Amino acid sequence: MTDPDILVIGAGVMGMGIAQVAAQSGHRVFLFDQREEAAAKAVTQIGDVLEKLVAKGKLTGQQARETLGRLLPIQRLADACSARVAIEAIVEKLEPKQALLRELGALLAPDAILATNTSSISVTALAAGLQRPQRVVGMHFFNPVPLMALVEVVSGLETAPEFATEIERLARAWGKVPVHARSTPGFIVNRIARPYYGETLMLCQEGAAPPEVLDAALRAAGFRMGPCELMDLIGHDTNFAVTQSVFEANFFDRRFAPSLVQRELVEGGLYGRKSGRGFYTYPEGPPALPLKSYPAPDPGAGLKIHGSGVVADRLAQAAAGMQSVPFTRVLESNWIGMEIGTRQLRLTDGRPAWRVARDVGTDDVAVFDELPTQARGTLAYAARGSDAWCAQVPAWLQALGWEPVEIADLPALVVARTLAMLVNEAADAVQHSVCTPEGADSAMKLGTNYPAGPFEWLARMGTARVVGLLEALDRHYRGERYRVSSWLRQRN
Repeated sequence: MTDPDILVIGAGVMGMGIAQVAAQSGHRVFLFDQREEAAAKAVTQIGDVLEKLVAKGKLTGQQARETLGRLLPIQRLADACSARVAIEAIVEKLEPKQALLRELGALLAPDAILATNTSSISVTALAAGLQRPQRVVGMHFFNPVPLMALVEVVSGLETAPEFATEIERLARAWGKVPVHARSTPGFIVNRIARPYYGETLMLCQEGAAPPEVLDAALRAAGFRMGPCELMDLIGHDTNFAVTQSVFEANFFDRRFAPSLVQRELVEGGLYGRKSGRGFYTYPEGPPALPLKSYPAPDPGAGLKIHGSGVVADRLAQAAAGMQSVPFTRVLESNWIGMEIGTRQLRLTDGRPAWRVARDVGTDDVAVFDELPTQARGTLAYAARGSDAWCAQVPAWLQALGWEPVEIADLPALVVARTLAMLVNEAADAVQHSVCTPEGADSAMKLGTNYPAGPFEWLARMGTARVVGLLEALDRHYRGERYRVSSWLRQRN
């Protein structure tokens, strides 16, 4: 199929983006929308975008004119009967999409591909009732379409492999990176990404810390935006609706349960940026966290660095840079962190600090989160720790190069629990043949701009550590939300 005519149905933001990319790639593109004049207005808007690209030197004037000349707004679907690929980008509801696909199936050639840009609706369900359901394929783009590289190519139960392969080839020809997924709720990205929002919403509900602290912790771990500011950007109405859809489609599996915190925001019309207020008020956005300065810590009781591996090595390297602070290493220890006399500052293993204190028999215990790539990191103290120790903990972390932020003493803190849950969800997706590990990593990095893929995090953290974090969360909350994927169990 060489540069086939493309029909795009829906002239909203996604449809416009798809039409632009297809036209820039050399296809004649028919653009249709039921709203009167919407398709023509969309072509005009695309023309404005192309002019800006010319001004930035990313397109020549001739390329922009040729691209615009290939965009044909139409008022009747029958005017696009030559299209060999139709891509629907209409409202995210099953019945209207099914009706449209049935209409397209009767209108277009028998071998024309019917693609859907759905982000979460079953491709199998969309194809049900069509005379040729084998030609229905998911082609899920990400917004903004011209800039985002990922395309999820989704096969339903009856999708013919040759049609999915053709959509993959087409996506590559358009400069995209296609990742194949089986049609299950949320596909790859919307499924695996749920814990990024869900764990922060859980922490908000439990009063762990203000939203700006939770956001700062995850930005410090390499994420471009924290979950709260990202939900404000997406819109809480949209994010909540997707979460509800995935939850219901998975027969109310508690791992995907929506949040009371987010429901209240939606009920109050606090959608985020588009309403002027969500977690934050706009245009101001998240408030900056003040930097605190602590006095130099007292190493008088002697400093020991426990454990081995990347985190222990980073602690030792940082301690070596401190003047007049001798330390020893206890490489054979079964925990990672620092010991000053009998007091312990530990990398979280999932247990809250109070439980660690009870298990090791000393009240002066604190736990810290995964060491961030940037400065800010969270910590928590055991409730019965002495005031002197609670004053020393942030001083030690600051002296070692991190900016500590205290949160409530909850299991696995912020970054560790979020990463463990992202890995766990990705492992379950692979276990259920939704995608491959490589596909999951590509999808999450390209579709959400994550700093790493879930299986890359798994390689860095180690299976035993991830499973340990999840088991600690499961023991604390006693529910199915934190059950460990059998894929991880088999490799632990």
